[in-house]
Amino acid sequence: MERTTVKLYSFSFREIRTYLFATLFIIGNIVLPQLCHLLPNGGLMWLPIYFFTLIAAYKYGIGVGLLTAILSPLINSLFFGMPPIPSLPIILTKSILLAVSGAYAAHRWGGISFLGIFLAVLAYQFVGLTVEWGITGNFFHALQDIRIGYPGLLVQILGGYLLLRLIAKL
Repeated sequence: MERTTVKLYSFSFREIRTYLFATLFIIGNIVLPQLCHLLPNGGLMWLPIYFFTLIAAYKYGIGVGLLTAILSPLINSLFFGMPPIPSLPIILTKSILLAVSGAYAAHRWGGISFLGIFLAVLAYQFVGLTVEWGITGNFFHALQDIRIGYPGLLVQILGGYLLLRLIAKL
């Protein structure tokens, strides 16, 4: 598998850059879901709330990733009602898992790795599915991200890889 060696960052919570980059990715995680929700079942199919969380965590580290993972769903829910409040615990859990797995994959592979991105998405989905199943008690519902959201998972993997390659020099 091809790996592109680039500068990856890990800003601390004491650095203003952490909050500036997180703000940019949160904006992306607000705009993209609004666009996807224009389509019937767009949110369920494209899983847009996670896309920029993956990019944030992979390129800029766990701090930027966690801020993006936590604040994006909360702001979207507060201002737009999506995700609905009952769904927030599961979406926040998956979002945080994606930030952790994305930051870990970047650290582990030391660059942009298709395999690393694929495994980060696989990890957050597997653990998230298990958590959702435990919370809801409904395995069929817990499989929703895979059953309905597989296009969004593919965009996270392929689109995430391509966008990270595109911004590799930043």
